[in-house]
Amino acid sequence: MPNTDCELIAELKVVLISQRYSPVVAGTYCAYARGFLDYLAQQRIPITEVTAAQVAHYLHHAVALFRKRHGRPPGSYWHSIPRSGIHALLRLAQGQWPPAPKATCAADTLRFAICDEYETWLREERGLAQPSIYALMWEGRNFLTWQLDRCGVYSLMEMSVGDIDRYMDMRSPHQTRKSVKDVAERLRSLLRYLHRTGRTAIDLSPHVIAPLLYAYEGVPSILERDQIAAVLQVAGKDRTPVGLRDHAILQLLATYGLRSSEIRNLRIEDIDWRAESIRIRHTKTRACSFLPLMAPVGEAVLAYLRAGRPATDAREVFIRARAPYRKLGMLANAVRRRLRDAGVKPPGKSGPHIFRHARAVEMLRAAVPQKVIGDLLGHRSTESTAPYLKLATEDLRAIALDVPGMEVLS
Repeated sequence: MPNTDCELIAELKVVLISQRYSPVVAGTYCAYARGFLDYLAQQRIPITEVTAAQVAHYLHHAVALFRKRHGRPPGSYWHSIPRSGIHALLRLAQGQWPPAPKATCAADTLRFAICDEYETWLREERGLAQPSIYALMWEGRNFLTWQLDRCGVYSLMEMSVGDIDRYMDMRSPHQTRKSVKDVAERLRSLLRYLHRTGRTAIDLSPHVIAPLLYAYEGVPSILERDQIAAVLQVAGKDRTPVGLRDHAILQLLATYGLRSSEIRNLRIEDIDWRAESIRIRHTKTRACSFLPLMAPVGEAVLAYLRAGRPATDAREVFIRARAPYRKLGMLANAVRRRLRDAGVKPPGKSGPHIFRHARAVEMLRAAVPQKVIGDLLGHRSTESTAPYLKLATEDLRAIALDVPGMEVLS
């Protein structure tokens, strides 16, 4: 191996150790990265020009080599180990991985230009939150790829209602009515932007047909108080680092009804232990709420910080349990696992949001004003809180009037 490659491997090991990888894992990753460098040298491919397709080809080669050496195929997830080491090497050598896509034709150049401008417009002029921008950009890239690959670079100016109908027909199968409506709304946004910037002859956004959804037509699942208590009790018995983290997250969900993103973005400095308050950054409204730090929440978070949180420079409270130690991703899997451990089976969805629904219903039953509920949940207006009224079905039955009988007609 050339000296430059040896230096790169040595630097990779230092980076992995600094990211709190164990020495065993760091050594394994470096070994696979060294084998990948040898492969690149044989193929005369500079590491700065490696593509995702070449990495996939090498992993296929590595699987074949494993079968030849051991006389059996590797496990179904074995490839994730060499892939992780190779990706870490490429991030070090190229600055980022996967690499930014490069334009290979005129259609790619046009699509990249439109997407860059559209993303800037969504962020700077419309002021949307990052999750909203991500969803709109995904649909925009998908539509532009579909249209330009199908009809060519100059097809945007000649687009018709038929093109829009064909795209919606392509996107609609195997999706719920709510999902189809979301696709239509995101497509309308792109079409309005394309017309606004002069890339289409007419504004096609009014011609995007979406299913009609009725207000309060679906009642989502919620958890009753005894179910929440059971989940918290079972999770509290798990004293492992993951158990301490999940218990603290569940306490935040059950006590405040926070969104998943608000918990993931919670930072160390957001908790004022002396004042016994917690600052919540609402991701949708970009506003901040200061809430009292309830004792069960504070005790659970403190237990996690003392005995469960990995040593890291990250400022977010909740961190991945495995290196690289960075902000925790989605909470859905952890919540489902804890519900399953407690034997709680909601009739519908079982993600973090059911705790938010349960908190709203609990406050409704306690006669808390709708405005106060909206403030706690981080809603911009009382209209956003109104849908939670449909969850208190038992309360609505209790105050329902008797249906008049025939005596009214007499």
